[in-house]
Amino acid sequence: MEERIVSAARLPQDGEGDVSLRPRLLRDFIGQQQNKGNLEVFIRAALRRGEPLDHVLLYGPPGLGKTTLAHIIAQEMGVRLYPTSGPALERPGDMAAVLTNLEANEVLFIDEIHRLPRVVEEILYPALEDFCLDIIIGKGPGARSLRIDLPPFTLIGATTRAGLVSLPLRDRFGIILRLDYYPKEDLFKIVTRAASLLGIELEEEGAWEIAGRARGTPRIATRLLRRIRDFAEVADTKIVTQDLVKSALEQLEVDEAGLDKVDRILLATVIEKFQGGPVGLDTLAAAAREEPGTIEDVYEPYLLQMGYLQRTPRGRVATPSAYEHLGIRCPSPKGSSSLRQTTLFPEEDEA
Repeated sequence: MEERIVSAARLPQDGEGDVSLRPRLLRDFIGQQQNKGNLEVFIRAALRRGEPLDHVLLYGPPGLGKTTLAHIIAQEMGVRLYPTSGPALERPGDMAAVLTNLEANEVLFIDEIHRLPRVVEEILYPALEDFCLDIIIGKGPGARSLRIDLPPFTLIGATTRAGLVSLPLRDRFGIILRLDYYPKEDLFKIVTRAASLLGIELEEEGAWEIAGRARGTPRIATRLLRRIRDFAEVADTKIVTQDLVKSALEQLEVDEAGLDKVDRILLATVIEKFQGGPVGLDTLAAAAREEPGTIEDVYEPYLLQMGYLQRTPRGRVATPSAYEHLGIRCPSPKGSSSLRQTTLFPEEDEA
């Protein structure tokens, strides 16, 4: 799969940019007001009692600030954060080594916690409930259990697939927060703040333009801002205007709704090759030359959110909004054939 600028996944070229723009305190975190307010209460209460914060599970689409919130929680609690990820903890010994290195009240952050192997996950159960580690020494009849006490700590788990977190593990989290897509107003504030930190003189209309095409995701908003900064640099322009933003985003093939070329091709495949659907996922993947999992996990969520695509028992169906966005006349309710005003597959028309 090609790297897409509107993908919410972290890309290699993001580098330290995300870190430098990351707020360090809860008061500087923009958006997620309900979650932010609840977290502030939980943190203040834990500090007053002199206890570690209860274990926290953060879930939601990528790029919404789960990792940022984990760092903020550790900062607000005044303790060190130890970051790792589910795929990196392959054996029970890996988890045991991490847990025994923690000091009192510190925060262990496990990204992609749904990808923890089951044998590793089971090591966590007594650690989360009783702050102890049960280790089996030896094999066979001579095997014995050794219990190691652990200092109180906070586990913060982050996942984009909450349904894949096992119920026994999920039940051990005292605080479960879902992060939702950001409204345009919050993204405007995020873009404005990021531009100030990056030393970009960004006009207000330009900030609104970026916010409107960021797919409700701060990571995409800041990524677009950095790429627009490149266009301004080459154009030798000190002030980033709305016209420059529009021109740059046109070059990047990101339209007014935040869709890129891949999104539009996927919708056009459903409309022009399968008469708007329904079409099965595997058939659609073969026609679009993509993996079914990539379509389901990467492309579809935003198209479903925006109302351009629907999932039905018989397959995927393009909505009237998708026809309108691509400039294709939607077929009548009686099922008459659509009259195309434009197409993303001109070679088929010529044939």
